[in-house]
Amino acid sequence: MNEPGTDAAAGDASSAEPAAASAPAGLSRRGLLGLAIGGGVAGLAVGAGAGLAGGVALGRARAAAGAQDPYAFFGDHQAGITTAVQDHLHFASFDMMPRTDRDDLISLLQDWSYAASRMTQGLEVSATGAVGGPTEQPPEDTGEALGLPAAGLTLTFGFGPGLFENEDGDRYGIAALRPKGLERLPAFLGDDLDPQGSHGDLCIQACADDPQVAVHAIRNLSRIAFGRARLRWSQLGFGKTSRTTATAATPRNLFGFKDGTANILADDQKALDAHVWVADEDEPSWLAGGSYLVARKIAMLIETWDRVRLAEQDTIIGRDKGEGAPLSGGDEFTAPNFSGTSIDANSHVRLAHPEQNDGIRILRRGYNYVDGNNDLGRLDAGLFFLSYQRDPAHFITLQRRLSTDRLNEYIRHVGSGIWAIPRGAQPGSYIGAELFA
Repeated sequence: MNEPGTDAAAGDASSAEPAAASAPAGLSRRGLLGLAIGGGVAGLAVGAGAGLAGGVALGRARAAAGAQDPYAFFGDHQAGITTAVQDHLHFASFDMMPRTDRDDLISLLQDWSYAASRMTQGLEVSATGAVGGPTEQPPEDTGEALGLPAAGLTLTFGFGPGLFENEDGDRYGIAALRPKGLERLPAFLGDDLDPQGSHGDLCIQACADDPQVAVHAIRNLSRIAFGRARLRWSQLGFGKTSRTTATAATPRNLFGFKDGTANILADDQKALDAHVWVADEDEPSWLAGGSYLVARKIAMLIETWDRVRLAEQDTIIGRDKGEGAPLSGGDEFTAPNFSGTSIDANSHVRLAHPEQNDGIRILRRGYNYVDGNNDLGRLDAGLFFLSYQRDPAHFITLQRRLSTDRLNEYIRHVGSGIWAIPRGAQPGSYIGAELFA
């Protein structure tokens, strides 16, 4: 729930024509099944599945008619970072299987890139798809997204510290290329991390305006990974908690407060270059144009918070709950004035603000989550915090600054992970190709 981040609406892909999916060079057998694809969104299904897909599509025809153009998978930056935040998330972390080698990793990234380039355009994972292949074999696509539009799907891939080197050593010959800042985050005050819900060699962030589209994407990418990588943990999210465009209304988190008011916006190229994108002069050079992703699962003590007086809630956050204005006065977008005493010294807004942290900013695109109820009958709910930053040290600085945050009484950090996010793939190539050049 760090305030000084900011999300941005994608200048990298949102306005482009739907790009035709291209098969990566050296694609493995699974990827080659789909070479005969069409460009754009007209072919929601190919071959024998077209008739069935067309029938299913009638159920959502009106919604599809008003849908935006799909986001391009290929580009200078990966989509899903500055892209306008969609309504739903399915985040997944994977570990590579034991005894896999460099070729296994490369083929996995190629296959994932190929499938992602299709699914983000509203296509199935291959040309034969869910119903077009041999009936005596499992289908290439699981089929639950047949007839659905792309729904703004973006798929963003990342590489964790363990991919470069772990207790088994330099498994894939890339240890020397590991970014210096890519290491597990240090312990922070208030951490109560679940090891089985943290970390991972690889991550995929699937965001879409239809939850079934996001789940379909992770489900099929998990199937493609079989024998090479296994799912370590995943998280569903809803109700975006950061605005990414100047015209968008600021959403609210589960504590009822507007969240992400000071987020970096997609059209603020100066801020993106300074705070989000790894620069050409940064090390390592293969990561230039990429970023670093931090994920934190933050459990909210909902029932405890709900018994706090409104005035005290405002003081803890440092903003008015109704309008979102800083307690120093003005409206939601008025810069907080920290010179007086109206904003508590340990309020969330004061501690997290760039003015109090040497100008550090991060780009946020978090989501609310509810995972049912715990054994005490209380909501298992909170914020799945996602932030992109040029340097992981920036997040560490901010999180340490929040050690005295009055909000800490009502939250617990229960999951954590960090990944290097490579630049976008180019047509004919695949995500992370620069790492293996």
